[in-house]
Amino acid sequence: MKRRRIGQTSVEVTEVSLGGAAIGGLYRAVSRESAEETIAAAWDAGIRYFDTAPFYGFGLSERRMGDVLRDKPRDSYVLSTKVGRLLRPVPDDQVPDHSYVEPLPFTVDYDYTYDGIMRSFEFSFARLGLNRIDILFVHDIGAYTHGEEANRKHLRDLMDSGLKALNQLKSECSISAFGLGVNEVEVCLDIMSGASIDCILLAGRYTLLDRDASRKLLQLCAKTQTSLVVGGVFNSGILATGPVPGAHFDYGPASQDILDRVRRMEDIARGHCIPLAAAAMQFPLQDPNVATVLIGTAKPSSLKRNLDDLAKQVPQEAWQAFDAIAINK
Repeated sequence: MKRRRIGQTSVEVTEVSLGGAAIGGLYRAVSRESAEETIAAAWDAGIRYFDTAPFYGFGLSERRMGDVLRDKPRDSYVLSTKVGRLLRPVPDDQVPDHSYVEPLPFTVDYDYTYDGIMRSFEFSFARLGLNRIDILFVHDIGAYTHGEEANRKHLRDLMDSGLKALNQLKSECSISAFGLGVNEVEVCLDIMSGASIDCILLAGRYTLLDRDASRKLLQLCAKTQTSLVVGGVFNSGILATGPVPGAHFDYGPASQDILDRVRRMEDIARGHCIPLAAAAMQFPLQDPNVATVLIGTAKPSSLKRNLDDLAKQVPQEAWQAFDAIAINK
């Protein structure tokens, strides 16, 4: 599988990577066996970049990821996890509902300070059972998660001391790269105006349907040599399922406008005898600023189907037709 470099670092990742939210039980319970089989299937397919986070299943994803990768040669793959949330044990009846089914018995506290990032980094080693983390992402900072008022404090914490922790870890070679793991473009622009980062894991904002990142962020990434790791390529599912009843876009029910746009995109894909999902996964990789596309699944069969779709050729005229329908251009 082809590899691309992360920013100006020495880190190279496969163009397709495995995201760890699903194996942490996002939206549905996932057995340990199914999670481990999915990670193993990704490895067998040639994927060598794996992303996880403390938030995914409240530690469950990190534990499962580490259990499989522990037996692999450490220099043969790249691993990223995230900081910004600290896990705290609570009674079973106080475990919050963040859409993870059967998570571990913890709650989450936001902390983007120097101390919070250092503690999160250390705790991740214990959950992973590994002795090296290659990339750290600052997880879900921004008004999208916190609201405007709360996020102002979190941004101050990050800019005043959190970035010091990340730069220190990188200068000590404890990590090889760091960046942001977010769902919105504006916070990326804000932070990049005052700080240098290596990469951004951006979910749902540079997709076949939603081009929000293409207006300013891609140009800034090119100028600063900041790489994009693109997640959420199906925009919460609708680009995989099509405009079916109950289809979701951006973590909620799709509007009529979105349903109509996806229906038109589906017609284009059908006219070229390709699945719409194939175009959705391939679209971000056309841009040289994109290092990899994250596939998030907890089923080996779904992973295989996605990889098969990635191999299908999308004609140039189809891309032009999709461009005319996309939003946030």
